[in-house]
Amino acid sequence: MLSDIPPSNDPRVLIDFRTADDAGVYEWEGGPALVQTVDFFTPIVDDPYVFGQIAAANSLSDIYAMGAQPRTALAIAAFPKDGLEPGTIEAVFRGGFDKLREAQTALLGGHTVQDPEIKFGYAVTGAVDPRGLRSNAGARVGDVLLLTKRIGTGIIGTAIKADRAPATLVDQAIASMTALNKTAADVMATVAGVHACTDITGFGLLGHASEVAQASGVSLLLDADSIPLFDGVEALVAQHRSGGLSANRKHFGGAVQLSEGIPRDRADLYFDPQTSGGLLIAVAEPAADALRQGLRNRGVDVASIGRAVERLDEGRLIHVR
Repeated sequence: MLSDIPPSNDPRVLIDFRTADDAGVYEWEGGPALVQTVDFFTPIVDDPYVFGQIAAANSLSDIYAMGAQPRTALAIAAFPKDGLEPGTIEAVFRGGFDKLREAQTALLGGHTVQDPEIKFGYAVTGAVDPRGLRSNAGARVGDVLLLTKRIGTGIIGTAIKADRAPATLVDQAIASMTALNKTAADVMATVAGVHACTDITGFGLLGHASEVAQASGVSLLLDADSIPLFDGVEALVAQHRSGGLSANRKHFGGAVQLSEGIPRDRADLYFDPQTSGGLLIAVAEPAADALRQGLRNRGVDVASIGRAVERLDEGRLIHVR
């Protein structure tokens, strides 16, 4: 979409859209670099307060994925002119505000428009020491791949809209989507050897992994049995594939080689668009155990799901076995 947009020639731009990273980075003189991102979406749960929390956690996640700390946020909202109680709108904003406060991020203001479809999110600004910056483009051959949240929120969200999602599964997904990636990012910052990081959101696990592989000049080998899924989500796939899942498979599928032994429903979960998903971290093998243990000590349910290898062929960036 941005292929015809010329990149900036400002030398202070450290990262922009060319590497499909989660946020842009601009270097100031004599201080931390500025990190900026924006994200908003339509409701995926019925509770307006919880929706606000999820929207905030999702927006903040891009900053954490860059190895940065969020500092300020501007709300972006769209609500219909009629049909919503004032308390509903207030609950959305309150949920987002409380999550920003948990992240020690200041809400400066925002912009609201009228729209028949509800939308909510934030533009977030963060700060990072350029020496601690994480990018899609840093993965190296031999790196271990760690994932910090389970996969399947897109399927679960679609099932929620159809009133077919089991309550226990909804609770699992909400707990995951409202959880900040702050703890994972804080632990990541303490371990030398982290080379790349991205968060798993709208492009799904395989889409975002493909962007890391492309930007880094490597291929990624993923172990299908090690990819963590929400308990029971595989049974929902057949009836609750979203349009985003199909779009991800169409766009990224040509760069992915899936083992014939992987069931179709499970493979679809790897393309499933996630909301407020976990971090996918590429870390040098000697440091992987320390990072994994540090994450677990802080309550992060981390999984080792594969490794980076020499580019196997130009057409296939991801191999799932």
